[in-house]
Amino acid sequence: MIEATISVGDAENLVLLLGVQDQHLKQIRSTIPAKISARNGNIFVQGNEEDVLHATAVFEELRSRLDRNISLDSDVVSQVIRRVTSGEQVLKSEPIGVRGGRSVHPRTQGQIKYVEAIRNHALVFCTGPAGTGKTYLAVATAVEALRAQQIRKIVLVRPAVEAGESLGYLPGDLQAKINPYLRPLLDALQDMMDYDQMRQSMEEDVIEVVPLAYMRGRTLNEAFIILDEAQNTTVAQMKMFLTRMGEGSQVVVSGDTSQMDLSAHTKSGLIDALSRLRNIAGFSKVTLGTSDIVRHRLVQDIVRAYEEGPKKKR
Repeated sequence: MIEATISVGDAENLVLLLGVQDQHLKQIRSTIPAKISARNGNIFVQGNEEDVLHATAVFEELRSRLDRNISLDSDVVSQVIRRVTSGEQVLKSEPIGVRGGRSVHPRTQGQIKYVEAIRNHALVFCTGPAGTGKTYLAVATAVEALRAQQIRKIVLVRPAVEAGESLGYLPGDLQAKINPYLRPLLDALQDMMDYDQMRQSMEEDVIEVVPLAYMRGRTLNEAFIILDEAQNTTVAQMKMFLTRMGEGSQVVVSGDTSQMDLSAHTKSGLIDALSRLRNIAGFSKVTLGTSDIVRHRLVQDIVRAYEEGPKKKR
């Protein structure tokens, strides 16, 4: 049996680390069978070597997040525990500055790799299930680049492919018909910018949110271009989109290959491009998984349930 001591500091930090009514501590104890106690601003861990190392690593990472003003909740604690106990290497990333003193923080190892890929490559493809932050982190990084004057404009793009619905039967003019498809991009953007600032940026054409079809014939220089729901592009559409990239521009393409709304005989431009572009310099591919889902804790279980298929009756 070995022992370890983690110095936390004042009582307030200890409460934040252990959680309200020790909820975070209970999560750790339920997974790591070490004896854990806390007093006088310190956490004490006793047990076999592996359990003590795991518990210490979990507390150290949680403390590091608090030091960077990242709030903790049960989902974050679960992700840290799972990563540490699985032996996955811990990476760190600088926060993404989006509004005044507010920052967006990648919350999983996969998300950290994604943000680092965006910061270091001109063309990034990211695939993964719903809730992994594919669009949100791309938009946050774009806003950060705009604020730092690394680019002159942001272009957010989405294909208007019907997911079991028909555009023709939706009410209103063309803009009203396509707005539901662009809404997720606008929602992400509103989290990064004040409403008035966002509206002004869109009026001045500094930020565009457009359907994929509107990209034809354009060349975009010094722009951060994001293509969302890319699994619903055709091969021709993907080629058209990628060739819009001009001097000083950056492109991020995201999609979920398990949620394609194309007809059965139509090949996805996302899947095709991942094969064609893998050996191109400046290209990076990031794959996120269920462990990177940061929505409600049930979303991970829902995604896994659909991946595994229906359970057979006994």
